Amino acid sequence: MGSSRMIFVALFLGLSVGAMAGDPYLFFEWNVTYGNIAPLGVPQKGILINGQFPGPTINSTTNNNIVINVFNNLDEPFLLTWHGVQQRKRSWQDGTLGTMCPILPGTNYTYEFQVKDQIGTFFYFPTTGLHRASGGVGLLKINSRDLIPVPFDTPAGEFDVLLGDWYNKGHKTLKSILDSGRTIARPDGIHINGKSNKVGDKDAQPLFTVETGKTYRFRVCNVGLRTSINFRIQGHTMKLVEIEGSHTVQNVYDSLDIHVGQCISVLVTADQAPKDYYFVTSSRFLKRPLNSVVVLRYANSNGPASPELPPPPPENSAGIAWSMNQFRSFRWNLTASAARPNPQGSYHYGSINITRTIKIANGHYKSDGKLRFGINGVSHKDTETPLKLAEYYGVADKVFNYDLVKDEPPHEDDKKVVVAPSVVNGTWKSYVEIIFVNNEKTIQSWHLDGYSFFAVATEPGKWTPEKRKNYNLLDAVSRNTIQVYPNSWSAVMTTLDNAGMWNLRSEMRERAYLGQQLYFSLLSPGRSTRDEYNLPVAQLLCGIVKDMPKPTLPYA
Repeated sequence: MGSSRMIFVALFLGLSVGAMAGDPYLFFEWNVTYGNIAPLGVPQKGILINGQFPGPTINSTTNNNIVINVFNNLDEPFLLTWHGVQQRKRSWQDGTLGTMCPILPGTNYTYEFQVKDQIGTFFYFPTTGLHRASGGVGLLKINSRDLIPVPFDTPAGEFDVLLGDWYNKGHKTLKSILDSGRTIARPDGIHINGKSNKVGDKDAQPLFTVETGKTYRFRVCNVGLRTSINFRIQGHTMKLVEIEGSHTVQNVYDSLDIHVGQCISVLVTADQAPKDYYFVTSSRFLKRPLNSVVVLRYANSNGPASPELPPPPPENSAGIAWSMNQFRSFRWNLTASAARPNPQGSYHYGSINITRTIKIANGHYKSDGKLRFGINGVSHKDTETPLKLAEYYGVADKVFNYDLVKDEPPHEDDKKVVVAPSVVNGTWKSYVEIIFVNNEKTIQSWHLDGYSFFAVATEPGKWTPEKRKNYNLLDAVSRNTIQVYPNSWSAVMTTLDNAGMWNLRSEMRERAYLGQQLYFSLLSPGRSTRDEYNLPVAQLLCGIVKDMPKPTLPYA
């Protein structure tokens, strides 16, 4: 944990409404600063947390209460979001500009949330500007309680792996490029935990060290800006055991595609000759591929890694088919015990009646001659007053209009775009089907805050209602991020049962920054604290609500 301060407190402290007595608290103090980093060997100013890149790992257990006091020592406003952590009833602290005010330079803010009814591998990252391009990312893992059996033997150790594409330009330069109406284009390389070695580098130090005969868990997240990545370990196979909070059927793979924003866990047994091996990454679906390696070393290593790397998957249409088939091989392990949010943990999700179908089509546009991205012809624009606070204080009509995004996208040739804050009304506890439609030539990746969804299908071509017969309605993985291949579609199902305002966004940071996102507003009929906790006393206020008193009742 570096210089993080962490204290375990087993008694209920009364710090938040609804936190369960007896559930432990984990306290952290984080200082966010600039510092010199060089993931690709080119020095630049990065964003560090307690002097680290990647940032400190949060190692928690189901139902722990997490309290993180974040000090912003940058020269810009700053926010962190907890990617994949559902934060039941707490969208106030979701860490997006639509839900909360940013932490101003020289000030601090304390996040507090409970990892309620979850297990698995997640991460955090900054949502302000293009900060994610310069660091501020870290792993957040939630372990099962001791009483809950895990469907594999306890590994000899765990390795946290944050990988992603990287730009040698700093975040301010990248932001200025986007603000000028241009694309940030192709990244410069791929980093693995902030490192990138070259094959044959005799001075490369091992990133992972293993002992012969032992099995290790690798928790891997793609925290990049836009690039899908394939990873593999020279001479070793990988057993998939978890995807974004769900135990999976334990298939064995030679390599795995991981798309932007996704996290998976694999088991790897050190069953080869004791020497060095390469952990290998390759970009996917780029015209000019990117590659990177780091060293995995046996403790009694007696030789360097072979320069002959395991080949990447095919590219072009064959590569898309390969990756799509791999997605279809992922199955939820229905016999495994685990924490599951209700009612989404239902084993019979396929028999629940769909009450609403929303088709989401990504698109790129020009507005005043500048590049914009959007959803169904609407390009989201952040506002000075967070949308959630405007709704809470009853002044939403002064900040945004609901339902600019319709449930059906316009014709794909329609290039008109509305640039405005985008909020879609959701019906409390409705069971929705979301169809992500990608008519573009590049792969997409989508994430929904506050929820897990059942990833039931991804296919090429056009979606029609008849395609539902191809859905996996038995054991689709419950997860929070899904890819959509070029000229293809993907379908998910979820119950809108987590009250609040939650961000649906492209995980391609360039696209989200330029408008490919929206917010779902979920208000329970009674607007009770049983459904959504009240505004925290210490919540930051800004914009037109800055000087308003904090209400004592929900939505007063």
